[in-house]
Amino acid sequence: MLLPRILTAIVGIPLVLAAIYFGGVFYMAFVSAIILLCLYEYGLILLTAKKPVNRVSLIVFGILMIIGAVAGRADVQMGVPSNIPSFFMALSLAGIFFVEVITPRRSAERAANTLLGVILIPWSLAHLINIRLIEPYGEYFTYILFFTIWATDTGAYFTGRFLGKHKLNKEVSPKKTWEGAIGGTVIGTAVALFCWDLFFPWYITAVQAACLGLMISVLGQISDLAQSILKRSSGIKDSSNILPGHGGFFDRFDAFLLTVPVLYYVLLYILP
Repeated sequence: MLLPRILTAIVGIPLVLAAIYFGGVFYMAFVSAIILLCLYEYGLILLTAKKPVNRVSLIVFGILMIIGAVAGRADVQMGVPSNIPSFFMALSLAGIFFVEVITPRRSAERAANTLLGVILIPWSLAHLINIRLIEPYGEYFTYILFFTIWATDTGAYFTGRFLGKHKLNKEVSPKKTWEGAIGGTVIGTAVALFCWDLFFPWYITAVQAACLGLMISVLGQISDLAQSILKRSSGIKDSSNILPGHGGFFDRFDAFLLTVPVLYYVLLYILP
């Protein structure tokens, strides 16, 4: 499984870095495509497990969530009313339940599964766009985010493989160990510090950079486990087989789900 993972990374990593570098519409289109693919795989997971979900509502209100989240950044930069993101969230919530009300064989479980997907994927991942738009160093913070998560994942994999003895949670993720989680966190935090020193050592302090790296590493692993809960409860190992060695896009971006919005709002708080 290691060789397919490496080959996929060789192709995928330059594409991600190019999207971050060029930014603008290209990066927005890239993130939007990732979100829609993750939504598709989320719906596929639930349907495969015979759990109810409205896949049309996932896409429609998922797009509204993207607009709402990005509008939150526009509020900071362009004077857009600050209640716009909350309005889109409220609109999506009302819309999902309205669709359920007019749908034959109404199901509260289907509405709940649809709402979870809309919040967990498009609302969360749309903050990737917001982080990139932070001036003047949104590009660098986005690099730090990706490099730290990749380093954490790689560090946890190899540390767990060679040193892992104590299982983290056998029911949720049988292969993950405490040793791997700790090793991944240490390596991820170190990479975040390296990136800080490389990009902008004058902009934030080393302590702030280390705290950001630690936060990204820990939240990324929690986010990974959260997505694993969803898959295990559905009896599925991978969200799809689109990416050799990595499963699907939902698997590849699972560590970002809980991490990205938290990082964005922390950055708004700490940045000068």
